[in-house]
Amino acid sequence: MLNFTIGPKDHCRRLESFLRALLPQSPFAYPRKLIKSGSIKLNGAKATADSFLAVGNCVTIKESAALQALLSETAPLLDILYEDDLIAIVNKPSGLAMHRTAELESDLVEQGTAFMAWRGTACKLYPVNRLDRGTSGTVILAKSSTAAGIYGRQVKETGLDKLYLALVAGRPDDFGVISAPLDGKESETRYSILIAGEYCSLLAVVPISGRMHQIRRHLEQIGHPVLGDKRYGGTELEHLSGFALHSFRTALIRPEGAGPLTVCAPLPGELLDLCEMQGIGMGEVLEKLKGIVGF
Repeated sequence: MLNFTIGPKDHCRRLESFLRALLPQSPFAYPRKLIKSGSIKLNGAKATADSFLAVGNCVTIKESAALQALLSETAPLLDILYEDDLIAIVNKPSGLAMHRTAELESDLVEQGTAFMAWRGTACKLYPVNRLDRGTSGTVILAKSSTAAGIYGRQVKETGLDKLYLALVAGRPDDFGVISAPLDGKESETRYSILIAGEYCSLLAVVPISGRMHQIRRHLEQIGHPVLGDKRYGGTELEHLSGFALHSFRTALIRPEGAGPLTVCAPLPGELLDLCEMQGIGMGEVLEKLKGIVGF
């Protein structure tokens, strides 16, 4: 048996996603089959592909020759949080553009396409939603133009249920609704304080509308800009690849009766480190995230 203890980088990750990182060259359905067969135990008990992991959990895997051949000690180029025939939901690093914006510059779509080819499942990828270069977290990539149309309609008609985490300057009210128009259009952002530090606060933020740079602009307007966001009032932080805004949780409806899906993107290490530097302990952050996920 192989035993793995969950650390901060996998906190709030789905069990299936954890297995994908261990077995990056496996067919995308293989981790799910391992879980269904009972070859995977979470804290000594059977689990599901949708089981969320927490720091200190133990994942046990039944060894086999086929599994040993697929195990990798190197983290894959693409951090896949969920995958099926139509889409892959990935955890975008901060500082990485969605599309190429300069010669020789890498981007998420290019990295995703290269990963799919390397794995032997080559396909063209289409972003269903987008994040700013400096924002990290969940992005949906469709595997065909048809799939992009299916999920694109969902985004347009009902939107995605998304929750962001933002480390902002100062301390705003414990709860708030920012409804200032952006670009002449009605816009609404809701937030609540998860943890207040001495000079900054960690917020849970839900954008009700979907305007460009909405969260960043609204938080600047109330005098609490995102740390590291120089464009919208934040101070520069050399040790951050982008700024302290992370798309943590995304919920969507899968087509053809597959039902709802909730995916969470573990916080990047640099953002956890920044919280520590600002007097917000990692343990407290991880505990708050468990409350958001509900386990």
